[in-house]
This record gives sequence, structure tokens and C-alpha cells, in this order.
Amino acid sequence: METRRIVLYLNQFFGQIGGEDQAHIAPQSFDKPIGPGLGLKGLLPKNCTIVGTIVCGDSYFNENLEEASATVGEMIKDFDPHVVIAGPAFNAGRYGMACGTVGKIASEMGIPAVSGMYPENPGVESYRQYLYIVETGNSAASMRTALPSIARLAGKLANQEPLGSPAEEGYLSRGIRKNVFAEKRGSDRAIDMLLAKLQGEEFETEYPIPHFDRVDPAPAVADLSQATLALVTSGGIVPKGNPDRIEASSASHYGRYSIAGVESLTADAYETAHGGYDPVYANQVPNRVVPVDALRALEQEGKIGKLFPYFYSTVGNGTSVANAKKFASEIAHELVNEGVQAVILTST
Repeated sequence: METRRIVLYLNQFFGQIGGEDQAHIAPQSFDKPIGPGLGLKGLLPKNCTIVGTIVCGDSYFNENLEEASATVGEMIKDFDPHVVIAGPAFNAGRYGMACGTVGKIASEMGIPAVSGMYPENPGVESYRQYLYIVETGNSAASMRTALPSIARLAGKLANQEPLGSPAEEGYLSRGIRKNVFAEKRGSDRAIDMLLAKLQGEEFETEYPIPHFDRVDPAPAVADLSQATLALVTSGGIVPKGNPDRIEASSASHYGRYSIAGVESLTADAYETAHGGYDPVYANQVPNRVVPVDALRALEQEGKIGKLFPYFYSTVGNGTSVANAKKFASEIAHELVNEGVQAVILTST
């Protein structure tokens, strides 16, 4: 069989260059498999070879999108691959967006691309039409189950083998419809599904309906000068040392911290626990994420009634929607009981 060439795209962590401190690195290429590529190497069909790895920092890629895309595109072109594998990114948002962009770059070159992401990764919704995305777990703990699926799909694409449906091949729906011939016409299939449903039997719809979480906006605060405002953040600002051990990614809990008598969050007393952005600026001036200083000024000017004496903090990086909703429900219930009229939500 003819040798098929595969190129791998990784971020700075999986490219074994460093952690968040190296998220600023520009794209660089290597003529060998690195990190997950070593695992993929033994899982791909025998005629598929990883000829190179492209590594770029998550911050650099997302903050210099046009330049990074052009550079990565040229690197892909130089390797002349039959397939591009990006990631897997699991539930890392910036990494997922970068992998999705790489998939789009490859698609525009006529090269199929494969990645692996948790369904809630923003890269899925933004780029699924451009590449095949294997469903993974929430974190790199699912690497062992993700790589075989990615390798199998990449091998089929490299060898131009026909693909089945997303359910058959194990990738997330791309939102692309194809005409197929069925044994029964639509009305008969619909009646069969209805009868199965009425009888409590299993059936699979041919047209899944997306479920959107709609939240009605709260009414405007009539008079801010009489209102108590609270601060809630997903930016990970915590007292120095992170006493509640809030995770840098995929947070399982949140913290409640007193700011009674605190006029400003200082670098000596506060830091960020967040692992999804460059922490330098937040650690230098924590008010950039939780603006206690600005709200104290508004409080003194009489623009707001008062600032609630506690702020709530968690990490949004990789945190599941289910956990986020649970945190929000608990925090909201507590704030309502404390007589808070408005909340300022800050992110990164």
C-alpha cells in the first residue's frame, strides 16, 4: 500500500515545551511525532506515517489568529500530508479553538482533518463542519480511549475509505446532511418510531432536536444607589495560596471570600487559580478580574448602595455546564437570602 503522510498539531503542553508559562510561543515544527503522536504512531494503519508535528502556544494562537493561521498553514503545506490530526483538545477551550482553526485551514487546502474534543468544548460548535471530531472525556485522563478512535478515523481518511455515519464511526455530528436511499419511505419510518415510543421500546430519531438553555433576563435594577451588589467570577481569583484548592481546570467547587473592609485586591493577598489564561496580569492586579477597587469608588460616590461583603470565585476553564449551573443555583440562592439585588459577573 502507498505510504500516507500525517501531520500532528499540538499546543505547548502536549508538545512537551511547557505549561501556561510557554503559552506565548509562536508556531514551530518538528520532523517527528511528539507527545500523543508517539501513542498514535502504533495505532495508525501500517502505511500511515506521522511525518511531522506542529506546536504552538494556546495564547499565541488565539491572540495572533491571522499570523498564527498563516504560519501553521505554510508548515502544513511544507509537510504535504494526506491527513492532519489536531489535538486531542479534550475540554480545553483555547486549545479546542486552535485545533478547530487548524482543521479549517486543512479543509481549505483540501486535506481532511481529525481532532478529539469533549462535546462542550467551544471548538466543537465553532468548527465541527470543517473536521471530524471524535468525542473524548473531559480531560486528558481519557487519552487512552481517545487515541484509538482518532487513529482509526484518520487511517480511513488517509486511505480514502468510505465513512459511515457519525454514530458508526464515533465522531460528533458535523451538521452536514447527505441524501441516502432507505428501504421504507419517511411516513412509514415515522409511524414505526411512534409505535416504538408508545410501547416503551428503544428507537433512534432521524432528526434530533437541539435543546437550548434559555434564560429570561432579570428586570433592570430600578435604583442602583439603593442596591446591594455582589461580585461573582469564573476568573479564579482567590486568597493567596488558594485555600480551598479550586482546580485550575474542570472546577468541582467554588469559594466564598470576605472583602469586608477591603478597599482593593492586592497582589500580596490575592492570586488567580485559573489554568486557562496567562496569570501574570491578574496576579499583578487582581482587581482586573474582580474589580473591588472600582466598586468601592462607586460605593463612596453613592452610585451604588453597597458592595456585598463577600465575593464568589471559581474557574471556568474546562468546567462542565452541569457544574456551572449547580454553582450558579447555590450562589444565587444564598445571595437572594442575603438581600442582594444585583450581581456583576466577571470572566477572563
